[in-house]
Amino acid sequence: MRTKPTRPPRHRSVRGARGFAPLLATALLAVALPVIALPTAAASARPASPAGPPASPAPPARPAGPDRQQPAAGPGTNFAVDDPFTSDRTSWWRQDRFGMFIHFGAYSNLEGEYRRPDGTVCRDAEWIKRQCSIPMSAYEKQASTFDPAGFDAKAIVKAAKDAGQRYIVITAKHHEGYAMWPTKVNTWNLRDHSAFDKRRDILRELKTAADRAGIKLGFYYSIWDWHDPDFADPATFPKYRERMYAQLRELVKGYAPALLWFDGEWDTDNPHNPWTARDGEALESYLRGLDPKLIINNRVGKRRVTDGDYGTPEQEIPAAPVDGQLWESCMTLNGHWGFAAYDQDWKSSAAITRNLLATASRSGNYLLNVGPDKHGRVPQPSLDRLHDVGQWLRTAGQGRAVYGAGYAGLVEEPSWGAVSRSRSGAGDKLYATVTDWPAAGKPLHLAARAPFRVMGARMLGSSQPVKVTAVKGGYDLKLSGKPPNPTATVIELTVRTPRPAPRGHGSGLRADIFANDTLSGPPALTRIDRTINYAWKFSGSPAPSIPADHFSTRWTGSIQPRFSDTYTFTTVSDDTARVWIDGRLLIDNTKPHDATIDKASIPLRAGHKYAIRVEHTEQTGEATMKLLWSTPNQPQEIVPTTQLYRR
Repeated sequence: MRTKPTRPPRHRSVRGARGFAPLLATALLAVALPVIALPTAAASARPASPAGPPASPAPPARPAGPDRQQPAAGPGTNFAVDDPFTSDRTSWWRQDRFGMFIHFGAYSNLEGEYRRPDGTVCRDAEWIKRQCSIPMSAYEKQASTFDPAGFDAKAIVKAAKDAGQRYIVITAKHHEGYAMWPTKVNTWNLRDHSAFDKRRDILRELKTAADRAGIKLGFYYSIWDWHDPDFADPATFPKYRERMYAQLRELVKGYAPALLWFDGEWDTDNPHNPWTARDGEALESYLRGLDPKLIINNRVGKRRVTDGDYGTPEQEIPAAPVDGQLWESCMTLNGHWGFAAYDQDWKSSAAITRNLLATASRSGNYLLNVGPDKHGRVPQPSLDRLHDVGQWLRTAGQGRAVYGAGYAGLVEEPSWGAVSRSRSGAGDKLYATVTDWPAAGKPLHLAARAPFRVMGARMLGSSQPVKVTAVKGGYDLKLSGKPPNPTATVIELTVRTPRPAPRGHGSGLRADIFANDTLSGPPALTRIDRTINYAWKFSGSPAPSIPADHFSTRWTGSIQPRFSDTYTFTTVSDDTARVWIDGRLLIDNTKPHDATIDKASIPLRAGHKYAIRVEHTEQTGEATMKLLWSTPNQPQEIVPTTQLYRR
């Protein structure tokens, strides 16, 4: 872990760069967005194309290596399998909000200190091998004594459950390359290179305990590998990549993780990292072929909005909901990810709880790290803080402000705390968590972003009254007495908003697809696209008859909002994107670019149909085009099929 100061460069990738042909995951990838073919003006001049990309053949039962695992992707491939904002596949992750990160590896054996032959001491944690320039022979020698006999999977899972954490992610392999399971790929692992009981498998133990507790388990896997001799040299990197694929297959097929958390994708040296965006495309595709339900973070590629299912801000919480992608903030309890005996700079329980509340209020997840010591034991200060957070979440139903809750939308984020929103069987609720208690007689103001009425208010865990007064621009909340909870006091507001128009009956937009990047001449193919949710990346295109470079698409029809609101339209595009609503040009980014977010807002009326036109062009490199919308009442999502009409 621990992101280095230099970020991955964002210069344009060019087709034909080093790397093997990307792999097509399954028919699920190829036909993620069903289409309906329409006659086109070019039909007589060009052979008719199928209605959608063909299903790919099943991969071999036991592939031997990455270049032989699945048919190569090509024109007609769309790597966007669904809309992570709304799909059943990601539903549990979006609801659970709070997870435990575990950094544990051969570095844990040193407990943060390395004594050099000359007697000097160097300190670090999970990066200690590199930062202290430990010779590989010395590092391997110390790893051979690693004996985490005290690792207690049941106790760790219990600690997570008691903390209110609903999923766990453990380092299966960190940058040091050391595998924490009995891999068959090499002997640089906990079974074959340690003093640990060879009959034990800590990942299996953790999986069993997590399943019994109803907690999801995921694995962290570092692409960057300091130990494998074939990793750094581009000439031998394919050999490493083949072993990496084999290890990931072991993890997915052997342990059935709910998610994979990648790291080590950035451009760096010592050792040189050859990983490319094209490698990321192929790996993500391969993994979705192994298990279509997997959730994968964006470090599988180059940490961009078009990579994986969710973004990964590290040691920080974004100030607002992230555009175009789900997100999760990962954070340490002290200053390190791995165990460092000297690091006693612990975050307070109150700070951790407030971080969780701030994250949930911006529709993010919070992945909080623990680092077991060399014996496999979680430090007591970590357990104490986890206990405190869990106790807060369980008290008086305060966890409702976190689980299944997200961006409030209806109000601006206040300076005195955070506000999340939950729409469930219990009704439409705002959870205002007060962390800065007002002076006597001074109200807390909620600035409204859209019309709503407060139907009721109560303070969770207290009988203190909450007086709500409608004022210009929102509502004032007047509290009395002292805060019942010094960490955060939750005020539950039952709200009523205008009812949305019924769900539409649309079937998608008309798509005119051109075999050039200028939207010129007769279209090569015309069809109905159910949504605009495409990640063609390097090797895909809208249809088998369309080349992977130099193509363009124009979508036309009408769009029908369900709320009378100001709608924010967001595009995720590469190379260019333009969007018109009722003839008004909202988004106009015609300068070729890498994966980019553009957005603009316009007031729309519920149930009314508005003309829409969207244009995208692809020159060379990767290609992406997604259209999302959101309002104070509509969480961010790909504009759904039901609200899109071909006319």
